[in-house]
Amino acid sequence: MQAIRFPAFTFVFNFLKLKQCKSLPSIYLLTSSQVNSIDKSSQFFVLGRQISNSTISTAAVKMSTDSQFIIPNDVPIVNLECTTAFNGLTPKEKLYAHYLTRASWAGGLICLFQTSPESPGIFLLLQKLFKAETVEQLKERSLKSVTENDFQSLLTYAAAFFANLGNYKSFGDTKFVPDLPKDKLGGIIRASAAYAADQAGVDKLWKDCGDAIYSLSKKEQQLGLGDKGISTYFSGNCTMDDAEKAKKFMDEKSISAYNTRLFKKVADDGKVTYEVRLASAADAGGDEKLKLGSYDYDNATFNVTRGDYSPLMERIAQNLAKAKESAANENEVKMLEGYIDSFSNGSIDAHKDGSRYWIKDKGPIVEHYIGFIESYRDPFGVRGEWEGFVSMVNKEMSAKFSALVDNAEGFLPQLPWPVEYEKDKFLKPDFTSLDVLSYASSGIPAGINIPNYDDIRQEEGFKNVSLGNVLSAHTKDQKITFLSEEDKEVYSKLKSPSFEVQVGLHELLGHGSGKLFRKDANGVLNFDADKVVHTETGKKIESWYLPGETWDSKFSVIASPYEECRAECVGLYLCLSKKILSIFGHEGDAASDIMYINWLNMVRAGVLALEFYTPETQSWRQAHMQARFVILSVLLEAGNGLVTISRITGEDGKPDAVVRLDKSKIESTGKEAIGAFLRKLQVYKSTADFKVGKAFFDKYSSVNDDTEDKLLSLRQTVMDRKLPRRMFVQVNTSLEADGSVKLTEYEPSASGIVTSFVERFPGDEYDNCVADLWRKEQEYL
Repeated sequence: MQAIRFPAFTFVFNFLKLKQCKSLPSIYLLTSSQVNSIDKSSQFFVLGRQISNSTISTAAVKMSTDSQFIIPNDVPIVNLECTTAFNGLTPKEKLYAHYLTRASWAGGLICLFQTSPESPGIFLLLQKLFKAETVEQLKERSLKSVTENDFQSLLTYAAAFFANLGNYKSFGDTKFVPDLPKDKLGGIIRASAAYAADQAGVDKLWKDCGDAIYSLSKKEQQLGLGDKGISTYFSGNCTMDDAEKAKKFMDEKSISAYNTRLFKKVADDGKVTYEVRLASAADAGGDEKLKLGSYDYDNATFNVTRGDYSPLMERIAQNLAKAKESAANENEVKMLEGYIDSFSNGSIDAHKDGSRYWIKDKGPIVEHYIGFIESYRDPFGVRGEWEGFVSMVNKEMSAKFSALVDNAEGFLPQLPWPVEYEKDKFLKPDFTSLDVLSYASSGIPAGINIPNYDDIRQEEGFKNVSLGNVLSAHTKDQKITFLSEEDKEVYSKLKSPSFEVQVGLHELLGHGSGKLFRKDANGVLNFDADKVVHTETGKKIESWYLPGETWDSKFSVIASPYEECRAECVGLYLCLSKKILSIFGHEGDAASDIMYINWLNMVRAGVLALEFYTPETQSWRQAHMQARFVILSVLLEAGNGLVTISRITGEDGKPDAVVRLDKSKIESTGKEAIGAFLRKLQVYKSTADFKVGKAFFDKYSSVNDDTEDKLLSLRQTVMDRKLPRRMFVQVNTSLEADGSVKLTEYEPSASGIVTSFVERFPGDEYDNCVADLWRKEQEYL
């Protein structure tokens, strides 16, 4: 193989092919960013062979990087608009929101340590680079040696890193790398003011994480456990067997996994020691309720410790203490005291107590939640990612959700399971539409149903929130794929209002419905074992949750996609109700169109979901998208022409597809299929039947070419036409000299995201915290 270089491209000729046959040589056109030095990654290869006593020169060629690992420079970037809502707050409310925001973002840096071994180092490198001078100043220096496109690629990478709080996409869990060669990125770094000011410090950071930034070995391409991917919820030598053993130990000791990580050491004699490390500011001593100490269990030693993320946890607690001074009522005071206790000492029970007061704090002007919340990114599905949000109530939209809550008890009986499978009493939650001021986590959802603690949700209640400014930002100027031209027109008009309906039903009556059958510590069941019948077997109930078991711990690896699927199905099933649609202001033909677009959106999402499936490992990388694919599979199986997928050639001459939904069959074939499927999901969940539930869910999660729709083959078309997911620019709050709170907005661009993060963590305080924690992590990760 021989390469001929031109300024912008490299033509690679395969002379081996020419020697073997009389055809013209294969010619590959690669951009300069796709040709680099030999790398250990599987993305590189070397060709060289003896032919007729002459040697073809050996060349190292970097294969074209799959687009799924690149964030394109034209990625949509939008503002998370909240200025009007923030300006409507009183000075006291602004101060309360400010300190809650500071606490949230202090914890947001924890996500770096929950993503990849190199993420903290990349954060430090980028902060150092962009703190030393403005983006424009760095650009001016850089353009002496790189192109403007190269510099923009660095900006886009930095913005994506900050927006995801790590170098893996929050939605899809795949790694992303800079779209410029490593030597050019190194050149930009060496030309920077940061390098001039601290050459040794920058060189060390570049040495420590430069290779990891670009490495795309098979294991590093996605998050996962063992040989399936990267996870820093566990030490690098942990496997699924280790995760399962730790789960059993923690269940036996009644230790919640939400705020923990697992680290494993193997001695020379083969003796295994696990460290279950709780997140807390304190790193020694502790209440006996925390179960700290050393235990022998299943031929291993388990050491339960605390102090994970200690300096960050300390700053979270400090800012919450300052927020408490501006709390509006006693519930908010007690709530914050619970959180401060939890983050200071490592107690999940204290966080649960804080959550109880949060539930009681009805209709606050400033709403927030904070802690280790969602378990989507833990490969085992039980450890929570850091999440902290602060927001202001949108009163107009909240009124619609309140009306839905007021009528919820009348809608629950419409769900396709017997009354015995529903909660004994529906605990009316607070349901509000919010404009987000800050969201400190790897990603920003459209709606939330929290807390996730089963005992609180079942017996005491929960809250639903719809994030209004997130919803509106998601529906701006979107290119629509895989729909007919006729459907595109109505879809573009009704996507936003139909999604509001779906989010409302998904959060309130999806996540908020259904009973878990339990046996308590005294052996008492919370259902009548003599009367309740299993809907699928016709027999008495034979399984339930035992003391200490939760939905997440019982269903672990499939808990998140399974529950998201159940909630999505509830939304589809109940949006057929004319009364529900009228609550959202939709009547007559308009209501019919909203219902149609809601179902069409779900079917299309099922096709788009193929992007988030990895054929090599036969695994899904995103819970919500797996759920939507499952629903597509169910509706395709229903037949009768309800859903069809046609392969076509697009206007660009490339393979394309169109998904169609027969509107006239939604309320017959569609409702029957979703109803039967939803009933089974609920029954297996209620009865803690993981074995049957998993087999059932896995059947519809399977991606193959066994059916006429050939969904596995369709995935390539989806990948070829996938669109970049938009990124959000968030505001900052800061204190003025007179004690007032200032709101700072940024332009919707990669530069805006980078600048916002530099100003979010000024000085060296947080950089030093991250650097200290990162050094301590090295032996494990």
